[in-house]
Amino acid sequence: MALRALIHDESGGMTAFGLFTFTSAMMIGGLAIDVQHAIAARTQLQAATDSAVHAALLTRDVTAAAPDAAATAKARAIEVLQGMLPAAQFGNVVTVDSITFGTWDRTTATFTPDASSSSAVELVASRNETAMNPVKTYLLGLVGVDYWNLQATAVAETYHPTCFREGFVAEDVVDIQSNNTFTNGFCIHSNEHVSLNNNNTFEAGTIVSMPDLTALDLPASGFDKNAGLKDALRTGSYHIRVLKQIDAIIAGLRAFDPRYLPPYIAPDLIETLTSDKLTPADFKPNRLHVYTCAPNKGLKISGGTLSKIALVTNCEITFVNIALEDAVIATTHTGASSMHHNSAMRIGRNDGCAEGGGAQLLSMGGMDFAGNLEIYGSQLLAAGDIQFAANADGIEGASLVAGGRIDGTSNMAMGFCGTGMDANFQANYFRLVQ
Repeated sequence: MALRALIHDESGGMTAFGLFTFTSAMMIGGLAIDVQHAIAARTQLQAATDSAVHAALLTRDVTAAAPDAAATAKARAIEVLQGMLPAAQFGNVVTVDSITFGTWDRTTATFTPDASSSSAVELVASRNETAMNPVKTYLLGLVGVDYWNLQATAVAETYHPTCFREGFVAEDVVDIQSNNTFTNGFCIHSNEHVSLNNNNTFEAGTIVSMPDLTALDLPASGFDKNAGLKDALRTGSYHIRVLKQIDAIIAGLRAFDPRYLPPYIAPDLIETLTSDKLTPADFKPNRLHVYTCAPNKGLKISGGTLSKIALVTNCEITFVNIALEDAVIATTHTGASSMHHNSAMRIGRNDGCAEGGGAQLLSMGGMDFAGNLEIYGSQLLAAGDIQFAANADGIEGASLVAGGRIDGTSNMAMGFCGTGMDANFQANYFRLVQ
């Protein structure tokens, strides 16, 4: 009887079951805690890697002229990463050897190492047993899992926004009047707002952007009388980096810096001009020309085609019946009309978007062009305003970038090339691609 009672005695059974349940809960809870800890550490590692790879590419761009640009860029990346993940706490998460410059193929999404390239960079950061800084576990150590091995990879590349390649880009207002045509791919951007009158046409694929679309300035019937405008509108803003580089570009031209010198200018061949009234006959092809104006004096260039020349001056420049092909003209003059013309002017060769033949005008002031302006595969870059009047027909492959306003009036045709703009001065932008 006593033995039978002992066999059927269930007292204390819940204690054994409770111990089993408690152990199971601890194992599941431990796994959840350790996995969550690993996810948090992985996210932290990736965020630091993303910041560091961006710093590497930006530093390589800023120090491009220095012989040790790559080493400086890698050191900066390590500095940024260790600022987020101090070595004293996280160990050596990244080394110089885990930062690689190269190229990025957007079509295949592949990175190819190339030490001479500054267009892309890959950074691999690790917390693992080899680096002696793995992520330790808490409760999984009870079942033999003492740490996690983690790795984060990031790739960044340089790029040039389409609006800077071909379009109108201004820090202040872009004001366009009526009866203008914008073809597929052309871009109008203002960091303030865009102002339009009626009877403009925006083909599919054009872009009109500003930070706040509610600031768009239109007549009451503006959407009805501006075909395609609604579909062209985008929200966005740009840090217009190239504006901060105008003075450096002009100085670089004067110093024969290969980063800025066009290929048709022979290094170290310089001509000092002596007259303030010039014609194409006063210029020598394949040479850099300089002219210094006396106070309150200007420079006049008239009558013909300037080709394969560069000019750096401090003058206010007046163009009269002039055409520019394969030419760079830059002035440090800061007046509102530091470059202007009062008759027909053609900037760039009318060659159907072929390579070469374009021209670049740079000014530390503003530009003011009267009617009958033609632009082909060329760039106007001004620290101040850019103004151009009616009948600016034949505009294709045009890049106008202004630190102030861009004001255009009526009866203009703005076309997009997509080719033939490679000689323009551009500032790199940076983005993560992986």
